[in-house]
Amino acid sequence: MSNTPSFEFASTSEEVASAFASEIKGKNVLITGTSINSLGFEAARVCAKYGANLVIITGQNENRLKLAHEALQKEVSHGNFRPLRLDLSLFSATRAAAEVVNAYPEHIDLLLNNAASNICPFELTADGLERQLQTDHVGPFLFTALVFPKLLASPLPHPRVVWTASGAHGWCDGVDLAELEKPNEATYTAMRAYAQSKTANILTAREFARREQRVTTLSLSPGAVATNFVTNQTARATLTASNIVDDDGQPNLSSLPWKTMQQGVSTIIVAAFDPSLTDKSGSYLRDCVVDNTALAPHAIDDVHAGKLWALTERLVGVKFL
Repeated sequence: MSNTPSFEFASTSEEVASAFASEIKGKNVLITGTSINSLGFEAARVCAKYGANLVIITGQNENRLKLAHEALQKEVSHGNFRPLRLDLSLFSATRAAAEVVNAYPEHIDLLLNNAASNICPFELTADGLERQLQTDHVGPFLFTALVFPKLLASPLPHPRVVWTASGAHGWCDGVDLAELEKPNEATYTAMRAYAQSKTANILTAREFARREQRVTTLSLSPGAVATNFVTNQTARATLTASNIVDDDGQPNLSSLPWKTMQQGVSTIIVAAFDPSLTDKSGSYLRDCVVDNTALAPHAIDDVHAGKLWALTERLVGVKFL
């Protein structure tokens, strides 16, 4: 009989982290997107609480990063948090942050690619890409490629790279490679761009697993959680029109099975530390368990995954794996 703990929809980050405390203890983790009231913040908190040696937290905005750092230190006074300024919507800033990480004396055992853009109107970045797809997919791809030597320096047999995706990947028909390379405002909708970016996270994890056996890479859906991503004013009109939040910006309880913050982060902690997942690289988790059956057909198209990987390498100018 397996000794692996069993978790489900309502399991909390505390329950999961407590069960995997021996796996968390002593690890060096890097979590992107850790502003207050975010999934990344809660993941950083429980990692530190349950013994992580180092928790690198990141943020695009220096002031919000400082506030998150102060709040985390207050929550877990013994935690070893290290703030890192990281703007994934700019190649130059992403490269600069990676240089800082590569200068750290410590290796990395876990990279949690959790940061995401707000759902927003059409906007091109300075690099000429659509903001959501660059922040959620292209930027994290570049960052992961650049700090990959730090993961390979881990003494673990299989350090991990985890991607926070979403069940919302099913709200599109796949990643349009032509639009990724040359964004088209005429065909743009904010929700479709978000769904494409989350599909890209899933496809990237699958292709990563096919190309590289020295790490375990997984993607996941945390479920519907009222984080600052959901309550952000910029996203209000889109989420209201989609019946995800009410007119006052509160979660529409009749539209989705909402989770608390701790319930949402539970799947992240499982993906990050459950030792039984070491040989499940490329898999997708939902409600704390591997559930590849929950993936839309376009998210398991491995031929398209390879094409997406090759295009993303070309966009960032880095050959990865």
